[in-house]
Amino acid sequence: MSAEPPPEPEDAAASEPAAGAMPEKRPGAQAAGGLSLQGFGRPSVYHAAIVIFLEFFAWGLLTTPMLTGLLSFLSAPLIGALSDVWGRKPFLLGTVFFTCFPIPLMRISPWWYFAMISVSGVFSVTFSVIFAYVADVTQEHERSTAYGWVSATFAASLVSSPAIGAYLSASYGDSLVVLVATVVAVLDICFILLAVPESLPEKMRPLSWGAKISWKQADPFASLKKVGKDSTVLLICITVFLSYLPEAGQYSSFFLYLRQVIGFGSVKIAAFIAMVGILSIVAQTVFLTILMRSLGNKNTVLLGLGFQMFQLAWYGFGSQAWMMWAAGTVAAMSSITFPAVSALVSRNAESDQQGVAQGIITGIRGLCNGLGPALYGFIFYMFHVELTELEPELNSDNTALQGAVIPGPPFLFGACIVLMSFLVALFIPEYSKGSGIQKHSNSISGSLTDMPERGSDEDIEPLLQDSSIWELSSFEESGNQCTEL
Repeated sequence: MSAEPPPEPEDAAASEPAAGAMPEKRPGAQAAGGLSLQGFGRPSVYHAAIVIFLEFFAWGLLTTPMLTGLLSFLSAPLIGALSDVWGRKPFLLGTVFFTCFPIPLMRISPWWYFAMISVSGVFSVTFSVIFAYVADVTQEHERSTAYGWVSATFAASLVSSPAIGAYLSASYGDSLVVLVATVVAVLDICFILLAVPESLPEKMRPLSWGAKISWKQADPFASLKKVGKDSTVLLICITVFLSYLPEAGQYSSFFLYLRQVIGFGSVKIAAFIAMVGILSIVAQTVFLTILMRSLGNKNTVLLGLGFQMFQLAWYGFGSQAWMMWAAGTVAAMSSITFPAVSALVSRNAESDQQGVAQGIITGIRGLCNGLGPALYGFIFYMFHVELTELEPELNSDNTALQGAVIPGPPFLFGACIVLMSFLVALFIPEYSKGSGIQKHSNSISGSLTDMPERGSDEDIEPLLQDSSIWELSSFEESGNQCTEL
């Protein structure tokens, strides 16, 4: 899905680069600090998909979730904004390295493992950088399909890796599982170092890492202060928060709920995960493309939220095993929501603001990862449901719930929250190129980018204090579609 490369930046005066095109990489091109940006071939969606697959496959082998929550909520917008300036590759390398660094420590030192996994939560924002990378290398009309493929790759890693990890653990012990996961993580890091080319155009990156950064711009809350100033951004953020909050809570308790309340054993739970994962891959690759072309971006988001409402309500009212299986198929279709929302965000963001735009969405999802489990746990507690036992048999204290009108109160409550998300999403304007309005006036980038002509004291300072870089960029990008329609 890579775009066609235009002439070198120094030839810009002679001929204008093609709209949406990626600049040709100079031989031996390096980022500041000596990191090679060459990689293999041109930047493509395949590079992004492999990075995501290997990272989450490594963690999936351990069947241990990565710690996110409030840490990624604070760091995601900042890392995304920095990747808009210094390139995607250095931050892909950093996020994957620090996210996977705790894996070998599981066998070396449990104390250091828990210490480092807390720190690694700050860097658990690979998706924001990956989606910005995909936005760099795809045209706008194909971006939703590309996001679907990346999300499907993530689902594929989670479907395959836990089963492999469980088999290796049962046959050869936990030490081998940790070793294999470490090898996969190292392979991912080497792939980024050697094979992944930089996607951000060279003229949009500074010449040196020594350029000073404004602390006001580096403040993780700075971009969030701008959210409320743009109605489109605010509506998208509220939609993401209200839709992902119940989803995060569901992930934290649903499989224990299946085991104790519905009576699923380990084999059935594994089969359920595999079924939902496989159907999610189909939904995000095949159906997402069809729906985006036939219904449009906004309506696809609404359809995904509708599936999510139906799924959660079915989980809430369902008391039989077949109801859970049926609701799982609906849950797979609801997986189209995240790539569709990411595509909507990307369409409303400038090419030099893709990282910070995706970072805000990833940060909100990280916040939900911290609040969702607590919310569901509190609701289960209010209804006297204890999800603590690990045995496959039904918990005697919870068997009465199967005969209740609402066996799963948190899931029904989650459906109500998603209904609110659906109502908010109805007011999100459908982006139209024919509107004649520049993206800076009503877009995510308009709410995050400092515009000198605004004259507001609250505007955020430029990320780089060296204005000559921006002057050069604006001169070279005259007439380029990267900055305006």
